[in-house]
This record gives sequence, structure tokens and C-alpha cells, in this order.
Amino acid sequence: MALAAPILADEPKRPECIAPAAPGGGFDLTCKLAQSALVQEKLLKAPMRVTYMPGGVGAVAYNAVVAQRPADAGTITAFSSGSLLNLAQGKFGRFDEGAVKWIAAIGSSYGAIAVRSDSPYKNLKDLVDAIKANPGKVVIGSGGTVGSQDWMQTALIAKAAGINPRELRYVAMEGGGELATALLGGHIQVASTDISDSVPHIASGDMRILAVMSEERLPGKVVADIPTAKEQGFDVVWPVIRGFYLGPKVSDEAYAWWKSSFDQLLASEDFAKLRTERELYPFAMTGEELDSYVKKQVADYKKLAQDFGLIQ
Repeated sequence: MALAAPILADEPKRPECIAPAAPGGGFDLTCKLAQSALVQEKLLKAPMRVTYMPGGVGAVAYNAVVAQRPADAGTITAFSSGSLLNLAQGKFGRFDEGAVKWIAAIGSSYGAIAVRSDSPYKNLKDLVDAIKANPGKVVIGSGGTVGSQDWMQTALIAKAAGINPRELRYVAMEGGGELATALLGGHIQVASTDISDSVPHIASGDMRILAVMSEERLPGKVVADIPTAKEQGFDVVWPVIRGFYLGPKVSDEAYAWWKSSFDQLLASEDFAKLRTERELYPFAMTGEELDSYVKKQVADYKKLAQDFGLIQ
């Protein structure tokens, strides 16, 4: 017997996407992609507003949604692999990965190591050699503190190079927009970041990427010539999944509306073009499949954090 299709709620009247960082980074990009695509595909009639809720690389927004807006059916909040890594380490406080309703992942990016275009570091070996010579002299900016996704990217490269990650000199920041500003302003020498965040600065000639943490070189006019960490002798791959969650008390009907909308979106060729324009790569998952993926990723990240001595 065929199962009945879920009853769909009405379209939310005041749709909102929370980007849990300052404007200009990956969360902002994720929200704006959904904002454009949902209207373009006529899934939303009312334009979706993007609001910013920085703090703890997602922690403030996560806690606000769970504790203060748990049943707000019109609000989706952006997350990334970095959010899941922080959840794995208990950095979101008393709430764990089971506290929200994971609704959709709409694309992926990859970790990247960026410098200013006038930097003396021309490749990953130059940077590693400089750190080995004087670890305290090279100031690395990362979105979040020790244990964050950006920290983990450089820690994995340091480990592959035989450097103790604890010797690296970090400056913690709130998201990709702040990181780019600090790098281009000369306040840090290196940014551990995300390739999608960096594309406008690469295209303008202000920023150079020493390595992208993908299995192979990425397609796309702006990024095609960027070498991977692997091809430079550092076996580090770090995909960055981007997507959304809903509050824990959002109704099943409203959850079904969002799932159905994202399923339609992810099947659309027009959406694929929008995603490519933002230098994101295909990764499509919704509903229970995404929920299972998130819980497995958090378990994997817990093991990684234990290996680095970040949690017991």
C-alpha cells in the first residue's frame, strides 16, 4: 500500500534565513543562495530576508533558535561542516546535534589556505618552511578558536609536515568576511578559510590561494589553476558542507513544506547554475538522509577532536 504524502503547510509569510556570522562569509553566501533560488523557482512569493547573528561561529544562533524560537516555521538557519565540528566538541553549550531539525544541504566547498597577493609565500612549502623556522612569526587567522574548522585545516597540514599544531600562532575571528578583511588589511599573514568565500578576492587579484583541500583541482575559471594540498605533498582533504536547519518544535507540516521546496530546488538546473556562480559544488541532501549524515559526521569529528587532544 502506498504511504500517504506528508501534508504540506502553507508557505511561510515572513521567511527568514539566519546567517550565524557577520556579513561576507560562507554563512552569508549560503543564505543568499537560498534567498535567490527560492524566489527564482517561485517556491517563495515573499522575499526571504537574511539576518546576521554572529557569535561562537554558530553557537549564538543555535542556542537562540533552540531556546527562544523553537517553533518559528519561517526561519531557516545556515550551518556548515564547521558547525558540526563545534557541536562534536560541545562548543554549542548544552545543546547537541539532536536539538534541531536538519532540513537541507545544498552544496559544498573546500578548505583553503590564503595569503595576500604580495605575500612572500608562493606555495604551501614556503609557508611550512617559514613556520618551521619560526612558528611564532607567522600569524594565521581562523574563523573560531582552537578546535574550529579553520584551525583544524591548518592543524592537519602542520601534522602532515611534522609540526606541533599547538606551536602555530592563531588569531580567532568570526567568519570568512572578517578573515578576508584582516588578511587584506595586513593584520594577519595567512587565512585558513574556504574557497567559496575567497573567490571575489582571487578574481580581484588581492588574494592568492596557496592550496585548496580538495581531492583534485576544482573546475571554474577563477579556481582551476589553484593546486591542491595533496599535489604539494600534504595529504589533507577538507570538504565544507553547507545547508540549513529548523527549530526543534517546527511542525511536521512546516518541515515537510521546506523539505519539498528544497527537493524541488536541488533538482533544478537553474539552481545548479546559481550554485556554480557562487563557486559551490554539488551536494544535495534533505530530511532524514541529512539527519543521518549529520549524526555520522559529528561522531567522526569527535574522534578527530580526540586525536588532537581537544576533548577526552
